[in-house]
Amino acid sequence: MSALSDSVLSVTTRLLAQPQTPDPTLPPSTIPDEAVTPGVWGFIAIAFVGIATVLIVVDMTRRVRRTRYRGEVRERIQAERDEAALAAAALDDEELPGDAERRARGDHHDVGDAGGPDTLGDDEPPRADR
Repeated sequence: MSALSDSVLSVTTRLLAQPQTPDPTLPPSTIPDEAVTPGVWGFIAIAFVGIATVLIVVDMTRRVRRTRYRGEVRERIQAERDEAALAAAALDDEELPGDAERRARGDHHDVGDAGGPDTLGDDEPPRADR
């Protein structure tokens, strides 16, 4: 090490090694104890912060709960739609009695018709097997 760094190190060590003597007695306070309290305005400020915090927590809880319920409802609706689509696909795959005859004649009536799935054509008399 250089001579400069040695001298800086020795001065620093001597300054840090000197004992600090704190003042054992504090001067008497000239401020009365009543003036040091927060007072009415401090109470009002803390009460306002407390009430605002409670209202914010209640509002946040309500919003989180609403968001969770909306997600659950969306899942239920999607599950019902999936079930309906599967049921419709199963219905489409199933062949009703007489469908082959109607297809052969070109007399098609879909399930969505106003008359229902078993609506007969205008020129076809009702059959007893239905």
